[in-house]
Amino acid sequence: MEFRDNAKIDQSRVRYGGGGAGGRRGKGLAIGGGAGGLILVVLLMLVGPQLGINPADLLGGDDTGGQAGQPAGEVADAPECRTGADIERDPECRWPAYVTSVDDFWDGQVEGYRSATTQLFRGSIQTACGTGSSHMGPFYCPGDEQIYIDTDFMGDLLGMLGARGGYAAEAYIVAHEYGHHVQHLTGQMQRARQGGDTGAGSGPVRLELQADCYAGVWFHHTIRDETSLIESVSQDDLARIVDAARAVGDDHIQQQQTGRVVEENWTHGSSAQRQKWVRTGFDTGDPIACDTFATDDLG
Repeated sequence: MEFRDNAKIDQSRVRYGGGGAGGRRGKGLAIGGGAGGLILVVLLMLVGPQLGINPADLLGGDDTGGQAGQPAGEVADAPECRTGADIERDPECRWPAYVTSVDDFWDGQVEGYRSATTQLFRGSIQTACGTGSSHMGPFYCPGDEQIYIDTDFMGDLLGMLGARGGYAAEAYIVAHEYGHHVQHLTGQMQRARQGGDTGAGSGPVRLELQADCYAGVWFHHTIRDETSLIESVSQDDLARIVDAARAVGDDHIQQQQTGRVVEENWTHGSSAQRQKWVRTGFDTGDPIACDTFATDDLG
């Protein structure tokens, strides 16, 4: 994936190190996406105790805002990132580049759009949805309208799941989380409460597949926008995006962790479903085509 050297990076939408949710406590539920949701919903129940994960903290069940959790881990000082050319000098600039590109796109698509902030951290962090842990992977908290990413753990997670990774896979995951922000702003997140809590056609699965589709829509437009930070996406990049979608499918995770697939427990969709909806967004470039709540054919 190539970045456009002269495109401006808005670093104000990315926060480094601590910060969290300020004084807002325990409001909302952390929404997993990309790699995060499968850890939250599947691995949490299967191997949570072995990893030392407290489900109450991760699910926002601590009405004190998770104050018993460890403080946010230290993240390197914010790099100086002004344009896409800075990414070659300092690869850490890719994070505000992803965020600038995705956030700017949705600002032009959604009436009344409010920018989301992406918080980079290591270890654990306090959020409006409770204590966020690196074991959750990337997640979105509607309570404070922030996206939380442990950058080190995300790379490890993709590798653990068998995805090839790379900038394109990272950008897909960031774009997926911003898809959840769009769902929050437009009220679509409320629709996830319909249709049951688990299963291939459940509300949560439809929510995740729509966020996947929204990520595909962003990719469709960003490579056609001459002012975008993303200058080009190669066929190999596209393969990595689809590969990342495959890796975070519920069936793939279940097979890896237990050796069997239990469809009625799905909360994020199968590998095939996730790949289908990323492709739908990329092929059409139309957010309307991402209405996973209006179809019985989820793939």
